[in-house]
Amino acid sequence: MVRLGTGIGWRPEIADAVEGMPGVDWVEVVAENLCPGHLPESLLRLRERGVTVVPHGVSLGLGGAERPDEGRLAALAERAEALGAPLVTEHIAFVRAGGPLTASAPLEAGHLLPVPRTRDALDVLCANVRIAQRALPVPLAVENIAALISWPGEEMTEGQFLYELVERTGVRLLIDVANLHTNHVNRGEDPAKALAELPVEAIAYVHVAGGVEKDGVWHDSHAHPVPGPVLDILTDLASRVAPPGVLLERDEDFPGAGELERELRAIWEAVRTGTRSRHPEPAQEPVAVGRTAAAGETREAGEAGEAGERVRERVALAQTALLSALVAGTPVPEGFDRTRLGIQARALAAKRAGVVAKVAPELPVVLGTAYRPAFLSYAQSRPMRGGYRQDALDFAEWVLLSGDLAEGRATRELREWWLDRSGPAPRRRSRAARVARMGRVLMRR
Repeated sequence: MVRLGTGIGWRPEIADAVEGMPGVDWVEVVAENLCPGHLPESLLRLRERGVTVVPHGVSLGLGGAERPDEGRLAALAERAEALGAPLVTEHIAFVRAGGPLTASAPLEAGHLLPVPRTRDALDVLCANVRIAQRALPVPLAVENIAALISWPGEEMTEGQFLYELVERTGVRLLIDVANLHTNHVNRGEDPAKALAELPVEAIAYVHVAGGVEKDGVWHDSHAHPVPGPVLDILTDLASRVAPPGVLLERDEDFPGAGELERELRAIWEAVRTGTRSRHPEPAQEPVAVGRTAAAGETREAGEAGEAGERVRERVALAQTALLSALVAGTPVPEGFDRTRLGIQARALAAKRAGVVAKVAPELPVVLGTAYRPAFLSYAQSRPMRGGYRQDALDFAEWVLLSGDLAEGRATRELREWWLDRSGPAPRRRSRAARVARMGRVLMRR
């Protein structure tokens, strides 16, 4: 197990602060935000100083019904090699649904969604983790996620689910104590019970982050200071095992370097407090960590054969029904809390609006205060269909064709922006048809 120490999530907005921060042993970077051939100068300087850099994936969807995409796996492997990373990490989540397994249109969540803690979902997750392990050049660790919603008919607790995942695959765990707190507030799950059930010897490192509570719902925002209850869970974890690494995550509303350093010191103190009261080692059978279970050693229903495909199809149908309700406005599947699904749907739409504003910053500039309400209206029944850049194009087209934007400077600028970006050269004929259609609509206005 690699000893990482104290770390912080590297983001471009705080790159200078991270470089000058004392006591930072390692950093984690979102894998999808890196181009291996053009690594940021800040990361290169950190590596030259001997600071470990770990790529953290967010789009693989290991908990999804489909097998992991070979291209995404190859990209994650490439980033691990470019950074000289000792391991890579991803999430126990699904991020897309639909497609061939359900004979329906593909759907993108644009966010991490929880998998049901059922035998079917565990079979598929184990199979997908094995596929990823074979494709990656370094060990894989997977992260528990925060959730607003609970699946009906779950068969295991989170601790039991993760224990069996590790036992069957040898995968390592990235435990996010902030996510344990989120699930405590939102789903009534006891974080101490989850920690007691975990195979703590499989922990690769720990995430710590802040959030905010609104109307009784905890939002894992990564944009607020780390609260006391999250540090308490970290102390509890450190009383059970010495975590190989602990990392502070911050993704929005970045404070100054001084506040980040204070949060790192608070994290260090929480670990130190837990270490002083270390529980006796649990009397349990050790889990084999860092290996893949041998063929035939465990259930392989999720990986191959006719039975495996039936399992994947059942998981696919359930995940597609849920995601469709969240992003396409279809009916709520039986057994789900409608109020919580509404909160989750609005959170997904708000996240989409924020990310689109980052990848296409011209849109909020052109539309001004009308941008956010217009995007939320657009997102109510229009799922993502090709990533955030395509989402930005689809939104701009929707605004122009809706007729809600009065003719004027904003309309002209938005039209020019869309025309400049609305398709690659090989699709010129299709693009021309769309341009002509848009022109006719706008002329009628």
